[in-house]
Amino acid sequence: MAGVLCLSLSLACQKTMTSGNPPAPRRDINAVLAAHDAELLARPGVVGVYVGILAHEKTPCLKVMLAKKDPELERSLPKRLEGYPVVAEVTGEIKPMNSRPR
Repeated sequence: MAGVLCLSLSLACQKTMTSGNPPAPRRDINAVLAAHDAELLARPGVVGVYVGILAHEKTPCLKVMLAKKDPELERSLPKRLEGYPVVAEVTGEIKPMNSRPR
């Protein structure tokens, strides 16, 4: 009887863990960013990438900064990278500031 109960619980837990839940990240988010930033920045319209937090302020994510609103570009971005959510954010063009005062 105890064996059947343990087997039932084991199967239920396994099903819960695999039923639509995204995989848990395996690497630190900074390592994931370093591994994927060049491929994201190579896309026309992407002006930056950084580590951010989702709106509820608990889940780390990768933010992809866009020069302008571009639904096609947003759809082409991965939804997740190595278990972390990827979020598009329109920031506009990024230009370096003049380092010498006038």
